[in-house]
Amino acid sequence: MSNAALYLNPEAYDTTGKALMGRQSAGESFLRGYLQHARTDHAWFWNVANRPEADLTAFIERINPVGRPSTVIARHDRAGLGRAGNVFLTNPNLAREAWARRTAGLTTTYGITCITHTTASEWVMDSIANMLTAPIEPWDRLICTSAAVRASVEVELEAVRNDLEIRMGATRVPEPKLATIPLGINTADFAVTAEQRAEWRRTLDIPDDGVVVLYIGRFNHHAKMNPLPMAMALERAAKATTKKVYWVQAGWGTSPAVEAAYHDQCRKLCPTVGYRVVDGRPAGTRFSIWSVADLFLSLSDNIQETFGLTPIEAMAAGLPCVVSDWNGYRDTVRHGVDGFRVSTYAPASGAGGDLAYRHANGWLTYDQYVGSASQLTAVDIGETAKALLDLIEDPDLRQGMGERARERARAIFDWSQVIPQYEALWAGMTEDRLAANAVELTPRNLAPDPRRLDPFHLFGGYPSEWLSPSTMVMLTPGRDGALDQLLTLSMGTHGGNALPTVPELRTMVDRLAERPQITAAELAERFPEGRRSTVQRGLLFLAKYDIVTILPRNRQIAS
Repeated sequence: MSNAALYLNPEAYDTTGKALMGRQSAGESFLRGYLQHARTDHAWFWNVANRPEADLTAFIERINPVGRPSTVIARHDRAGLGRAGNVFLTNPNLAREAWARRTAGLTTTYGITCITHTTASEWVMDSIANMLTAPIEPWDRLICTSAAVRASVEVELEAVRNDLEIRMGATRVPEPKLATIPLGINTADFAVTAEQRAEWRRTLDIPDDGVVVLYIGRFNHHAKMNPLPMAMALERAAKATTKKVYWVQAGWGTSPAVEAAYHDQCRKLCPTVGYRVVDGRPAGTRFSIWSVADLFLSLSDNIQETFGLTPIEAMAAGLPCVVSDWNGYRDTVRHGVDGFRVSTYAPASGAGGDLAYRHANGWLTYDQYVGSASQLTAVDIGETAKALLDLIEDPDLRQGMGERARERARAIFDWSQVIPQYEALWAGMTEDRLAANAVELTPRNLAPDPRRLDPFHLFGGYPSEWLSPSTMVMLTPGRDGALDQLLTLSMGTHGGNALPTVPELRTMVDRLAERPQITAAELAERFPEGRRSTVQRGLLFLAKYDIVTILPRNRQIAS
C-alpha cells in the first residue's frame, strides 16, 4: 500500500494571508500536486486543526478537486491513521508523533513520514535530537529536501548520539531512517507568455530592450537573505554594459517601515540599475511576474534555507539563474548549464559556538541568530557580477540556459515526477511494518511518553486519597437543581473533553437518584465501555461542586 493520511492544518497550506512563508507555498503546491498525480484511488486527510469537516473539504477543493473517494480522520482518531497505513506530517516532529502513537498503543499500525523545511530553529533542532530517544520504528522516515540539509541532520544526530554514549553509556541508540526527496512545483503554473511580459513591462515602465533581473522572496535581511550583495553585483554589471539593466524585486516585508528601509538601502548601492518593486503575494502575481524577466538572481546566504523553491520556479519559467552555491540550490541549478552558481564562504567549524550559546540562552532571537550567521557568510560579488554580465550581454546564452532549465524543471522537479517518490517511500514503509508484524503480531511498547506522564500519576502524592472503582458516592442532600445552576457558570464548567458530556452528567445524576449509595464502578457500568473511565472521573467533578458526596471521607491529615 502506497497511501498516507495527509496532516491537514489549513494554515500550513494557505497562501492567501499577508505573512506568506515558503513552507506555505510549498505546502499548497504539494497538496495540489498530490491530488493531481497520486495514483491512489482513495485520499485520506487528518483534520489536526479540528475544523468542521465541510470547511476542511471546501478548503481542499479550493486548492484542487479531490477527484476520488476521501476520508477525513478526526484529530483524536489515531486509529484512523492505521486504516490509511501511514501519515505524512508537514513538519519534522517525528519524535512527538512517535510518542503519541506509542501511548495510544498503535506502534505497529501505521508509519510516520515527516519533512524538513527550515531546520535552524530551536524547536526543529530539538525535534531532530529527540528522534534518538523517541520510539522511532524502522517503518518511519524523515524526508530531507536536499543533500545539504540531510548532511546537517546527520551531523546533529551524530552529535546527540555521541553525547548519549559518553554521558550515559548508551549502547543501543536507534538509527532514524532518512530519505532525500526534493520539493516539487507544478511547472505549468510558471509558463510565461508574451502578453504577460508586455503587460508587466508597461505596468513597471520597462522598455522592451531593457534587461530585467528578477528576485522573488520575502524582504527580510535577517531571516531570508541579505539583498545588499545582490545590489552591489548588479551595480558592477550594469556599469560594465551599455544595456539598460532593471532589477525587479517581487516580495513582501514584515512591516511598511522594514520594507521601506530594505528598498532604500538597496537603491543606494545600485543607482545605475532601474529599481522596481512588486507585491509578490497575490497568486496572479506569483505566477505571472516571471514573464517580465530575462534572468533570475538569488544569493541565499542564510542557514534557515534548506531547499529554495524560487530557483526551480524560475527554471520552470525558462529563466537562467544566478544563485549562490548554497545548500539546496546545489541540487537545482547546474553550474554552466542552467545558469551559474557563485562561490560562498563561511567560518570554519567551531567558530560559531558563541552564537549558539547566546541563542540557547535567549540573548539572541531566532532572527538575530540566523541574521548574525548570515553576516558572516560571504557570497563572491565578483563572480556574481561576471555571471550577470555574461547573461546580460548574450541573449543566446540566456535562451540556451533558459531552455535547459525549463527541461530540467519538468523532468526532475514537477510534482508528476516527485509524488511517485513519496508513494514509493510509503509503499516501502508499509512493507517494513507488515514484515515486522508478521513476526510480532501484538502491539509493542505500550508505555506512555515518560516526559508526558498522566498528571494524576506524576502528582499522585498531592491529594489525601484517590478515587477507586470501589469508592462509594451519593447525591448530596438538598442540592436539587444544582447541576443546572452549575452549567450556567463558565468558571465551573471549563475542562472540555476532560469532563463527561452534559447528557452524561444528567444521566449520572438521574442514576444516582435511583439508589441511596453506589460505587463508582457500578455507576460507570451503565455507560458504554469507552466512556466508563471518563464517567468515574466525572464523579470528582460533581463532588467538587457539592452535587455528589464521596463516602466515606477518609482524610489522613498529617499533624
